[in-house]
Amino acid sequence: MENKPIARTLRLLSQLMELHEVNPFKIKSVANAAFKVDKLPFPIAGKKLDELEKIDGIGKSIAGKVAELLETGTMTELQDMLDKTPAGVVEMMGIKGIGPKKVAIIWKELGIENTGELFYACNENRLIEAKGFGLKTQEEIRKAIEFRMASNGKFLFAQVEKEANELMDEVKAIFPDALKHFAGEFRRLNEIITEIVIVVGSLNQDVAYNALVNSTILCNVTQNKNHIQGELQNGLLVDIICVDKADYYYELFVNTGTDDHVQAVFDRINTPMEQPASEELIYTKAGLAWMQPELREGTLFIEKAEKNELPILINWHDLKGTLHNHSTWSDGVNTIEEMALYCRDTLKLEYLGMCDHSKSAFYAKGLSIERVLQQHEEIDALNKKIDGFHIFKGIESDILYDGSLDYPDEILQKFDFIVASVHSILKMDEEKATSRLITAIENPYTTILGHPTGRLLLSRGGYPINYKKVIDACAANNVVIEINANPLRLDLDWRWHQYALDKGVMLSINPDAHRIEGFTDMHYGILAARKGGLYREMCMNAMSLDEITKAFTKKRG
Repeated sequence: MENKPIARTLRLLSQLMELHEVNPFKIKSVANAAFKVDKLPFPIAGKKLDELEKIDGIGKSIAGKVAELLETGTMTELQDMLDKTPAGVVEMMGIKGIGPKKVAIIWKELGIENTGELFYACNENRLIEAKGFGLKTQEEIRKAIEFRMASNGKFLFAQVEKEANELMDEVKAIFPDALKHFAGEFRRLNEIITEIVIVVGSLNQDVAYNALVNSTILCNVTQNKNHIQGELQNGLLVDIICVDKADYYYELFVNTGTDDHVQAVFDRINTPMEQPASEELIYTKAGLAWMQPELREGTLFIEKAEKNELPILINWHDLKGTLHNHSTWSDGVNTIEEMALYCRDTLKLEYLGMCDHSKSAFYAKGLSIERVLQQHEEIDALNKKIDGFHIFKGIESDILYDGSLDYPDEILQKFDFIVASVHSILKMDEEKATSRLITAIENPYTTILGHPTGRLLLSRGGYPINYKKVIDACAANNVVIEINANPLRLDLDWRWHQYALDKGVMLSINPDAHRIEGFTDMHYGILAARKGGLYREMCMNAMSLDEITKAFTKKRG
């Protein structure tokens, strides 16, 4: 074993010792030894114990640890500490900008156990509540995590949308008269993007290469026949395909849908497909209605296209209000009044549903019963003060381990609506997770099931649930399911939207906003909803103020 891995192991031991608050003199001794070993001009592997003890900065105690490491590949003391530390907490110590002391606060005081949860907490502005953290530190941590997330070649749609559109603007400037569209995952509005594909109706790929080689957006540009390839500044791969104008729509179609979707359409075409004049013509020849790009995943909507029963997909202008939002009463940044005025004056919405955290969410200043009543007084006053707009009294009530909500019935009945969500004890098997959700769904006060699996995209997989049983329970109990619009969540997953809709379960596109800028996340919720085939009539927050007031009243009654 070389010196550097030995030094790294000693450094990890010192960090874990600091995390678990071992004697500070012992921590300093191990950390100093790690530094010394890393700088030694000779290898220490192969040296006897008495020789190790004589090396400056090592000494008898650490020499024994190094000898054990060289002989067994680990250290008993290190392994003991790793066994009592969640793997995600160990991973967090590798993030630039936070040492063991800060990780200890994040873990023990905020209950965060992995990088994904930490990233989500940064986006929710939760770190600034902890001792020793501020806005600047929180932002530095967020950026460091984004950099780490990018290293696996996968990106959230929201992370790449702006840069992808800037690249398209460059392509448009190079080919002002040519046909050009996004294709692939980005055109299908996938929540995870691994490559940006653009199809251009021009064979002047040399022109494109010569122009893009000096691009400030595209890096490492290469030319491979009719493909101009490179990557964005963040490392996302890009493929610009230059094709003959006559073949443009064929190539756009082939490069947009998934392989099984494209094959399913072609299998329905009996005559040769020669240079179609539009994508619509391809679907017409297959006996299908034209399908929006976001629906071209597999064969899910093929049957509906055959029967000309494709939905008119939801859009931003269909939304009349926003539900599930957090204010300064819990872990939000803006006051209720600031959020209400922004929704009314900037977003032109009719209503706002406040859903600050409930009392079990101590890490997010969850509302005690006394504070719930105080908040309701403020909302009543604001509803009298603000014209042409209404604020609904909601709460994001924690679903406890047994499935119950964390307020007594006499408090639950005071809310206009309740979003029930799981935030704690996420390590469950499918049976327990499903049973826990169904118990909460069967609570007569539950209006909306919030982020049903607790997932954080590219960071934390959701707890396993039996989707059909959970959705069936929502259908039986008249409970709406949330599409959490935070780009890290997008939960309920779009792959289950159709099952819910077929069961008569309404969906609600909720931003889970913790500041006024968070309302714009509804954009990503809409994209996910469109992929799942959601239409206005089955979206709860597409209801008018009068309609949703009646719906809440009926549910409470």
